[in-house]
Parts: sequence; structure tokens; C-alpha cells
Amino acid sequence: MSTISELKELLSQPRQVFITTHHKPDADALGSSLGLAGYLRKKGHSVTVVTPSDYPNFLAWMPGNEEVVVYERRENDAQVRDIINAAEVLFCLDFSCLGRINEMGEYIRHAPGTKVLIDHHQEPEAFADLDYSNSSAAATAELVFEVIRDLGDQDLIDKGIGECLYAGIMTDTGSFRHPSTSRNVHLIIAELLNAGINLSDVHRRIYDSHSEQRLRFLGFVLKDKLTVLREYNTAYIAITQAELKEYDSKTGDTEGLVNFALSIEGIVFAAVLIDRGQAIKISFRSVGDFSVSSFSRDHFQGGGHHNAAGGISHDRLEPTVQRFLSLLPQYQNRLVTAPLAVAPPSA
Repeated sequence: MSTISELKELLSQPRQVFITTHHKPDADALGSSLGLAGYLRKKGHSVTVVTPSDYPNFLAWMPGNEEVVVYERRENDAQVRDIINAAEVLFCLDFSCLGRINEMGEYIRHAPGTKVLIDHHQEPEAFADLDYSNSSAAATAELVFEVIRDLGDQDLIDKGIGECLYAGIMTDTGSFRHPSTSRNVHLIIAELLNAGINLSDVHRRIYDSHSEQRLRFLGFVLKDKLTVLREYNTAYIAITQAELKEYDSKTGDTEGLVNFALSIEGIVFAAVLIDRGQAIKISFRSVGDFSVSSFSRDHFQGGGHHNAAGGISHDRLEPTVQRFLSLLPQYQNRLVTAPLAVAPPSA
């Protein structure tokens, strides 16, 4: 990891700053980006946040959201390239390789400014000049808090910045139930409470603002699309383009589906495979010793965390599902003997 003194020197005078995060940003991605942006603006820097795609409406409450530039290749490609090339400092948050930001990845790779990585995923790509990645952190927002604190500016974290960071930590820890929820996480939340954040408001905005159509979609998925394979302690969901269209699915409507599959008693490994048209996007989750990061990296061009990872397939949905199923026998012994695997109740 780079030393904080290097970053402090870099930011010792007002800079043109660019901040980006991964495709289809979640609460940690957007919260860490807007939290950092709010802090840097207080320090006198000129900051532009660019996301490589749209993001869920339930994140639009975050302070600074109205100034975010959403990259659209057909509409603002030249504008975004100009922003990237003009930036003196480029912050890359919550992704470990430039492929996670699509076309923007190569623009950043060749940009003249200093690149700074703040991330908590495994095996980061070596593209950054300054690297503050830590795979043991629960969330990138946790690392952003630590960077601000270590720069000596914790007092600049106000309610707005704090709630952005809290949203990232809360969601990436599964509301503080995942094993990544460390003592350090709780100490940071205590400091954010001192900054005046409203915990219940943030939780309500993210988890209690679903559309009626999204809930009907969820009911359909759990009733008709969930498959449980007890012989592998595995559950999966496969969703077609037509099904997304039937329920008028919006960005964010499929978020968290994989956790329902994993919540079934005795399930160790869960997957959601979604036909997005250009590719099949896959989410993997696990409990215990089974590494979905390794599974995804070995078979689906992905990666992430030990118990949470993503992947992709450029085949059609049905062949992708069949490939996923064909892999399970070689992992059967590990899945059925996983320490946290609990036998299903007898009939």
C-alpha cells in the first residue's frame, strides 16, 4: 500500500479531481465516491464524479448525486474523455481492475493524471500510481473514512458525507451481519454517529423504497425461478431478458436476489444468472470456506471477495446455466462438507 504522506502531498494544493467507480454502482460504490467527493470539495478541489453506467433510484438521495455524470457511450463519450484527460488526480473506487468500468477503463489507463486506487477486492490490477486497497476491509467506504482520518481531516466529515459512507458500510456488511463486520467497522460507525448521521433514515431510503412492480417481480422470482440442488448444497436463479421486460425491471431491482437463495437452510453456494442482452451477468455468494471468488475467476472471468463475487458469460443464458451446473460435481465434496452447511430438516 502507498503511504498516506504521498496522497497528502498530492492533494496539498487545489487539483482537478476525477472520481469513478464500477459498472452498475451499488451503495458502497456510489457512497464512497460521493463521500470522498464531498470531502475533497471542502478542501478546495474541483471534483467530477463519473459513473460508467446508471445506478438504482434508491441511491439518488446521496448528497452530490445531482452532479454525477453518467457515462453513455453514444451521448457523452467525448465529454467524459476530456474530463479524464484534464484530471490531475483520478480516484478509482470499489473496483480492482479497469475492465470493471467498460470503455472508461482504457481512457483511465492512458490518462496523464495520477491514479489513486481505493478498494477492498482481492487481487487488484497494477494500474494505479497510489494504491490504498485492502481486501480485509468490509467496504470501500470504510477505507475512504480511514484515508480522510489519516489525512488529519476527520472533522470535515459532516452529516452528508457521513451518511454516504455509512450507506456503503451498512450494505456491504449486510447490515453488519457478514463476517467482515470487524471491531474497526463499529468504531467507524460510532465516529459517523458523532458527525450526526441518521441511521434509520439511511436504512429506510435504501431498503424500504421499493416499487410495487419490484415486489411483484421478487415474488415471481422466488416462486418460479428458484432452483435448489440439495446434493450440492446449492441454489440458483436464472432470469431471462423477457422476464425482466415483463416486470419492467429497473436498475437495482435484481440487487440482493442472490442473498435470498443463500438464506435457505443448508445452502452453502448460491448464484443468480441474468440475461442482460450483451452478456450474462452472474452474482455468486457462499458461506464458510467455499471461495466464490476463486470459482468465478476460474470459470466466469470474474472475482471479488471470498464469499461474494461476480462473473460474466458471453454465451446465451441456457448454455451458461448448463455450464454452471456441469461444474458442480467437481466441487461436490467441498460443498457438502463445508463447515457452515446445515442438513435440511427431515420431512
